[in-house]
Amino acid sequence: MKVIVSAFSNLYTDQRIEKVCETLSKEGYEIFLIGNDWGGAPEMTRNYPFKRIKQFSKSLKTAYPEFNWKLYGELKKVADVDTILLANDLDALLPNVLISKKLNIPLVFDSHEIYTEMPAIQGKFTQKIWRYLEKKLLPNLKYMMTESQSYAEWFSVKYSVKPVVVRNIPRKFETPAEIPLNHPKIILYQGAINQSRGIGQAILAMKYLEGVIFKIAGDGPKINDYKALVVKENLSSKVEFLGKIAPTELRKITKTADVALSIEENGGVSYLYSLPNKVADCIQARVPLVLINFPEMMRVYNQFKIGEIVENHDPKNLAEKIKIVLQKGRAFYQPELEKAAAELCWEKEEPKILALFKKVVAENF
Repeated sequence: MKVIVSAFSNLYTDQRIEKVCETLSKEGYEIFLIGNDWGGAPEMTRNYPFKRIKQFSKSLKTAYPEFNWKLYGELKKVADVDTILLANDLDALLPNVLISKKLNIPLVFDSHEIYTEMPAIQGKFTQKIWRYLEKKLLPNLKYMMTESQSYAEWFSVKYSVKPVVVRNIPRKFETPAEIPLNHPKIILYQGAINQSRGIGQAILAMKYLEGVIFKIAGDGPKINDYKALVVKENLSSKVEFLGKIAPTELRKITKTADVALSIEENGGVSYLYSLPNKVADCIQARVPLVLINFPEMMRVYNQFKIGEIVENHDPKNLAEKIKIVLQKGRAFYQPELEKAAAELCWEKEEPKILALFKKVVAENF
């Protein structure tokens, strides 16, 4: 059975898509992956064929329509009656719906977030367009996955769909051989450098901490703003920007940290109800976290005491919570991190994906 997976992504750092494709491929599904070269096309290898659609647009306003038009053409060429379509996020859904109807083949939708509620489009005209598409397309979807229980509940209430919850969490890591003795202590943020991630407040928190280095691993549209903030506040000796890092290299960096941060801001329900990838990445690396008190992070914290909870983004308050973790030390949190790592791993999510696709096959072929 062929599965055509598509996303508005250059695919290189999208670990969820990679894990889903790998899971299905191991089960015997024939995978064909389609992305694009928006943001570059770094060299990568997969054990299944993939294609990146070339984009000529210079802004996202035109890049999305261009991608959707070209994706429709690609799907039309490669899909047949023995195909399952897997669309990732709302920005790749419309062409998949059209081809699904044209060929009368099943479509699975994987919503990595609540796309219409992302901070980057709040209050913009494009938000109305995406909401229109969401309202038109989602109620008719028969098969859907999403990344958190809170997301699933939101979609269910809004559109009467019943998504399968497949958390975006890594495969099990081996327990690190030893906890590094860092001088200065390493505070880590990993992920996209954009708005509503609490990065600015974390930078300002460094004013209240001594003997630390705040490492920011990732890239994004706000990186120059945060670099300017570091210079303005004379924090260059305490903050280091590592840039975009391949997932395999990032895992090595994560293991070196004394504490990691997941302190998203409430820029809309897409962030409020998220369980950021970095939370489980740090758990697998056995690194304690300072977490904001959002529903999905509290769901994890209430089960496993893997760090400390911060209730707001005041830099001084944030510094105090970081201090608590550093004073207790990584060793203090290891028993809870070990228990969490055994539970929050991709191996626990794979059966849900395979059960969903087994159902798709049984009901359509």
